[in-house]
Amino acid sequence: MEKLKGLLAVGALRLIAMLPWSAVQKLGRLAGWLMYKFPNRSTQVARINLKHCFPDLATTELERLLQENLKNIGQSFTESACAWVWPPRKTLQRIREVEGLEILQKARTEGKAIVGITSHLGNWEVLNHFYCLHGGNPVIFYRPPKLKAVDELLARQRAQMGNRVAPSTREGIISVIKEVRKGGAVGIPADPEPSLNSGVFVPFLAVQALTSKFVAGMLAGQQDKVAGVFLHAVRLPDHRGFKVIIEAAPDDMYSSDTATAVAAMSTTLASYVARWPEQYMWTMKRFRRRPAGEARWY
Repeated sequence: MEKLKGLLAVGALRLIAMLPWSAVQKLGRLAGWLMYKFPNRSTQVARINLKHCFPDLATTELERLLQENLKNIGQSFTESACAWVWPPRKTLQRIREVEGLEILQKARTEGKAIVGITSHLGNWEVLNHFYCLHGGNPVIFYRPPKLKAVDELLARQRAQMGNRVAPSTREGIISVIKEVRKGGAVGIPADPEPSLNSGVFVPFLAVQALTSKFVAGMLAGQQDKVAGVFLHAVRLPDHRGFKVIIEAAPDDMYSSDTATAVAAMSTTLASYVARWPEQYMWTMKRFRRRPAGEARWY
């Protein structure tokens, strides 16, 4: 049964990738609209997250943001289907603007290891191809999907440009750390919630969020050898494609004090989410664990 589900899922992704780009966008927005109209757990999670992270929003404003957010999440899915199936050069043609490329180029020229940091904002699959083109064959850290056929497709497609992938297993974590130590490049989504032992609670917008110490551990005291670089691919209006934004990690992220470094990373990620809240994956149970004494959200 699992094999059949995997084959059907891969078939659906390939069908989506055959559509014209405008139809891909419209299909994604339709899927998001249907999520909003018909009660489901993902929409409920997104509403809870938005209420806590933007407590000053009136109910009507919050619902408007929620509906637009779900449409963007739908777009992320259909766009990602294209990024998983298309040749990378075709996906790269959808990137219309780039800001801060010189930051990445400078780090490579200086011979530093590069820790590329991103979040579930905009489209990270489109970003993957861009980073692999300009980042020097990085190792991309990811959480494998449950269906084996989909995982095999993603692992193959994400490595088309000569880079490698590392699943979020003990072996994958070790391979990422080794790559940084030998001066290579890695890409890490830094916003999934870690285990209690692997994270620390720091501010994120209006709340405290358990945030991974992984990036902080690789950057601590290594500013002369390692460059932390934030990368995001945000969606442009009118189905025009994407803008890639690159930003150097702030000095505090190299602090040997873990809480200081993690808080600096969280503040930077939150600044992107505050600018494009409709493009963040609020359907994630990002705040499952709460500080001691605080009630669970979900």
